[in-house]
Amino acid sequence: MATADKEVEATGLTGWIDRRFPMTSTWKKHVSEYYAPKNFNFWYFFGSLALLVLVNQIVTGIFLTMNYKPDATLAFASVEYIMREVPWGWLIRYMHSTGASMFFVVVYLHMFRGLMYGSYRKPRELVWIFGCAIFLCLMAEAFFGYLLPWGQMSFWGAQVIVNLFSAIPFIGPDLSLWIRGDYVVSDVTLNRFFAFHVIAIPLVLIGLVVAHLVALHEVGSNNPDGIEIKAKKGPDGIPLDGIPFHPYYSVHDFMGVCVFLLIFAAIIFFAPEMGGYFLEANNFVPANPLQTPPEIAPVWYFTAFYAMLRATTDPFKIVLMIVIALLGVLALVKGRGKWRLGLPVLAALVLIFMALTESKFWGVVVMGTAVVSLFFLPWLDRSPVKSIRYRPLFHKVFYAIFIFAFLMLGFLGTRPPSPAATLIAQICALIYFAFFLGMPFWTPRGRFKTPPERVHYKPH
Repeated sequence: MATADKEVEATGLTGWIDRRFPMTSTWKKHVSEYYAPKNFNFWYFFGSLALLVLVNQIVTGIFLTMNYKPDATLAFASVEYIMREVPWGWLIRYMHSTGASMFFVVVYLHMFRGLMYGSYRKPRELVWIFGCAIFLCLMAEAFFGYLLPWGQMSFWGAQVIVNLFSAIPFIGPDLSLWIRGDYVVSDVTLNRFFAFHVIAIPLVLIGLVVAHLVALHEVGSNNPDGIEIKAKKGPDGIPLDGIPFHPYYSVHDFMGVCVFLLIFAAIIFFAPEMGGYFLEANNFVPANPLQTPPEIAPVWYFTAFYAMLRATTDPFKIVLMIVIALLGVLALVKGRGKWRLGLPVLAALVLIFMALTESKFWGVVVMGTAVVSLFFLPWLDRSPVKSIRYRPLFHKVFYAIFIFAFLMLGFLGTRPPSPAATLIAQICALIYFAFFLGMPFWTPRGRFKTPPERVHYKPH
């Protein structure tokens, strides 16, 4: 009877597909027979939540494009039409706008978990790099999409950000002209931003998400203890501390999805603007090239990097030059091999270039470097253990200071500029970069706890 059942299954629809496409084997490899550590905690909800929000953005974006007009004279009115006339259009629009902010909430928390538990360490360097590339794509996607409502803040925010590229020596003016497609933000800009937002960036983003998941499932998931579960397997070849992702973590993640959807729905129905952080009041006013808003600031998820950009003044450039000079001297004294002369020469060239260029350009460099530095985290961290659980107390203090500095930068980026705010932002920016630049020196030091041989797990 069992043999007959197998034959029926092999000749059924599933068997027909399997002989032409690896459906069952793919399901087993990545879901039902993918063994994840059994000690995941709530921090591991955010990976699946990021995938959920991505699907939400794609689906709601498709419905929005059915009524949106990428035309400078019609764009704002088409958004109003969606909100007021299209059945359930207001819900779709708020799901998309709230989803954009929640996407960054989830991704920031997902990256924070990786930072805490060392998910960027060997053998997961590629997983981390793909994740950072996804973060960059999300920033580009959000930037291009921000112009589309064609409100006051959309228009002037795009104008300010695109003009930043003009500070790049030699190619800046031509580059900003190429991005806009015109001498000012206009209908041409709106059309090309629409194309990037709807087609180009999503295709790249989906490809990176697939690469991120494939790389993750190739090396296996990290866990709060930072232990490689593949190192200890049973006679059947299954990790002793692993459990199948399905059904255990599919049910586990479903609980996180339910809590997330409750919060998501509460925001959509009761506070879609979130006091101006998710949707600014100026964006409910049609774009007017002749009237500049009193205060132009990006959406909250860009404000930390915007604060660094705004904090890069002439005095701060001098501070950066001093820091680079000290790093060059340190490399000359402590460096070995080719780095001993190479890094000081590089530092000298950078100092000369800094002296010849304006602060506005270095603000763009500081902002970009703040994101790019994340890519190098796997090689900057020299700690003998992965998880923060087994690191010295001063490591945890450094992590806390870094997070506080980043949050402070995010807050300052939402406030009007002032001398005191600029000074605090400069200090926080130095802390941000000191965290990464100092990693090779402070991460191997201190008294580390010995990680357990098996993961810590309490059934619940």
